[in-house]
Amino acid sequence: ATALNFQPTGGGKAAINGDFVMTADEVQPVIAALKANGIQIVALHNHMLDEEPRLFFMHFWANDDAVKLARGLRAAVVKVNLAPGGDSGTGTAPPGGETSTP
Repeated sequence: ATALNFQPTGGGKAAINGDFVMTADEVQPVIAALKANGIQIVALHNHMLDEEPRLFFMHFWANDDAVKLARGLRAAVVKVNLAPGGDSGTGTAPPGGETSTP
């Protein structure tokens, strides 16, 4: 599961950390979105050898302007399909669902 954690550090800043679970084709777009917003990749690894689909676990961290970091996480989240049949960031929604585009 993907986890996003925020802790206020004062002066409009926040420390964030967490992890993304994603498929191989989602790794590079998520890395690009995080790096473009000053969010550091701490680790990228997998847990199994032959699972299908192949899953990767990425851990991240940053301490910066809270709004900037929230926007960076949003940019990364829309690159990952968080729920089967759900919004994968393409601006489409599952039947009966709503979505918004950034």
